[in-house]
Amino acid sequence: MEDSIPKMRVENLDVSYFDKQALFSINLDITKNNITALIGPSGCGKSTFLRCLNRMNDVIDGCVVKGKVELDGSTIYDQRIDPVTLRAKVGIVFQKPNPFPKSIYDNVAYGPRIHGLANTNSELDDIVEKSLIRAGLWDEVKDRISDSGTSLSGGQQQRLCIARAIAVNPQVLLMDEPCSALDPIATARIEELMDELRNRYTIVIVTHSMQQAARVAQYTAFFHMGYLVEKGATEKMFTTPDDKRTQDYITGRFG
Repeated sequence: MEDSIPKMRVENLDVSYFDKQALFSINLDITKNNITALIGPSGCGKSTFLRCLNRMNDVIDGCVVKGKVELDGSTIYDQRIDPVTLRAKVGIVFQKPNPFPKSIYDNVAYGPRIHGLANTNSELDDIVEKSLIRAGLWDEVKDRISDSGTSLSGGQQQRLCIARAIAVNPQVLLMDEPCSALDPIATARIEELMDELRNRYTIVIVTHSMQQAARVAQYTAFFHMGYLVEKGATEKMFTTPDDKRTQDYITGRFG
């Protein structure tokens, strides 16, 4: 069955910052062309786990990652793997929209230029246009493509960041609370977009909103105090969870 193939596989993952352990023996399969939501209280390790999936923790002082993380069966922490190349395959969109102080065009063209994905200006134009179309932004910006990315509204800026992430043709898209700085209308647009994008990409989203997880994700993983408490199909997790801690969190008894 296609959707049961793990795109990424995490085995016995431990993460510590200096001498404080943040994640304990995490095991999780991330299935292809689905959205997997990571939920749990603040400080439970969701974002730390997300950053392990494209080695963003490499840039944090004192962070030690142990265990195995695989992308299509290949370990991403192999010494021979170039983290920059890996991050082109496993892109990330952050909590706060962070467009570069460049034009809308140059924001999207940045990655393809670095990775040599276009041989001519017209090929680059094509990548930029397709990425903005996929991010649901083209119709709103096509007449002002040379305007600064920072001139857009918050929701548009976040879609620009999604366009920038998908312009290098990644396989996996990580999203760290991508809607937390947005209003409900912009949030709804990003959620619709995620549902469209999962046909092309495998998506992992950290969200503090259980309603959002229930709306967009096919699979959900519940983290608590550095442990992965429970994982499974979203509908089952929200209706008949196996662990009392999951039940308590979902019903608002803590968090």
